[in-house]
Amino acid sequence: MAVGALLKPVLFATMLSLVAACGGAAEAGGKPKTGAITVKNCGLDVTVDGPPERVFAAYQPAIEMAHALGISDRLVGTAYLDAVVLPEYAEAQKSRKYYKNLPSREELLSTNPDFVLSGFNDVFSSAGSDSSFGSRKGLGELGVKTWIFSPLCPTADGLGDEAIDPKTVSMENVYADLRDLGKIFGVSGQAEKVIADQKTRIAAVEKKVAAAKRPTVAILRANLEGGVTVSGGPDFGTVLIRQAGGVNAFADLTSKRNVKISMEEFIKRNPDYVLVSDCCDAGMTEADSAAKIAALMSNPALANLKAVKNKRVKPFLFAHHSAGVRGAHTTELIAKIIHPDLVK
Repeated sequence: MAVGALLKPVLFATMLSLVAACGGAAEAGGKPKTGAITVKNCGLDVTVDGPPERVFAAYQPAIEMAHALGISDRLVGTAYLDAVVLPEYAEAQKSRKYYKNLPSREELLSTNPDFVLSGFNDVFSSAGSDSSFGSRKGLGELGVKTWIFSPLCPTADGLGDEAIDPKTVSMENVYADLRDLGKIFGVSGQAEKVIADQKTRIAAVEKKVAAAKRPTVAILRANLEGGVTVSGGPDFGTVLIRQAGGVNAFADLTSKRNVKISMEEFIKRNPDYVLVSDCCDAGMTEADSAAKIAALMSNPALANLKAVKNKRVKPFLFAHHSAGVRGAHTTELIAKIIHPDLVK
């Protein structure tokens, strides 16, 4: 996900004046205006003096969150979808400007945003390098407020997956984000509707699978060259599998979300089900994983794997196990796969 170079001094000054003009919650270094709303996100205070009107959404979870909250018309740009958006957001997304890859910092600021909503933490860097939009603190000084989804909270501005606190990885933090963003964008009523829908659907699945045996499930990135990459404990897939009545076979690996292990280790764990996580294209669906599924099923090294012998290697999408408003959708989907007799 390449991002362009930093602004040159003259252009940077121009963008600074543009962003300041778009009405951040406070002037750089100044105090919030009367009636401002302040919400803490990943250790940083996010203060707005009115609902942001020019929002840039980076990554699938943020794009779908914006649509779910009903602020599609405020999106001045969207970037880097891993797969097709959920059907209920397809029409709204069609009318939004879309970047296949993350834009450069210069391109981002050229959209004159007053808020950047990011589904993952790596878009912000404390060093402000070519691979990011810059630090959250630095963007805030330009009047651009920022947000990282709480289940991915780094412990300091600009840090990555290694700094995620596993305790933050929960649906409760998705609900907290919805409520806080509802306050910020002035759509608290809609936020509560989304939360109620998520809770109702997830509770319905949990009730159906409560007494069932809990199979082990591996979420696998389909690249078998020199080992495999699986979803570890901090990945949101751990939460979704648990809600669906299963156990992440690699939940004990907690160093980062995506963990590379040897083929031997994968075979040793011998998960009951394997979900093949695929990405990254705005038009991708589960059907695009057919060739990868076939390759796994015909791999001699995996012939004795329970999931292979029982034909329980299933197509999946990276978008499905990202923290956000797919929580209920993915819980239902996994439950249908691992408990087909209980969840239709």
